[in-house]
Amino acid sequence: MAHRVHRLSRGRVTVSTEDPARRERRGDYTGAVYGSLLAASVVVGAGTLGPYPRLQLVVLLLSTGVVFWAAHVFSRLFGARMVNRLSWAVIRSEAREERPIIEAAVPPAIAAAISPWFGLGPQGVAWLALLVALVGQVGWATLAASRAGASRRLMLMAGAINLFLGLLIVLLKVGLQH
Repeated sequence: MAHRVHRLSRGRVTVSTEDPARRERRGDYTGAVYGSLLAASVVVGAGTLGPYPRLQLVVLLLSTGVVFWAAHVFSRLFGARMVNRLSWAVIRSEAREERPIIEAAVPPAIAAAISPWFGLGPQGVAWLALLVALVGQVGWATLAASRAGASRRLMLMAGAINLFLGLLIVLLKVGLQH
């Protein structure tokens, strides 16, 4: 059964009757790329405030992902609802579609949680979590380009642009630590 999904597109409301499962199989990784960049930013921000214990970093990563997920769901629902009626089916669909924002915070949080296995101190934990977030960001962007049918050149470009954005975050981390 097709679900109605409402989106804002350049200030206009559009309606799609595409089945969310079909859309998910096709691959919209925007939330995963965004969530990975967000997680990297959280790690950098946390690291500049001083050494965070692992558990605090894990909670900070996951809770920030949930808050940004909720903000995205809210903005998409109420932006599109100015014209259309809000229903539980639409709310569930939007929440499911934005879920990758939360999911992208999980790998860096796991990296921070398991960092004692590697004997890392607070800075090492932050660098490991940041590296995992950036690998996720580049990986999701490249996968998104691949699933969209992009040429190898465009896939490389998507990966390179996201790597560049990640390196800007690394430079920010290094600059704020000195």
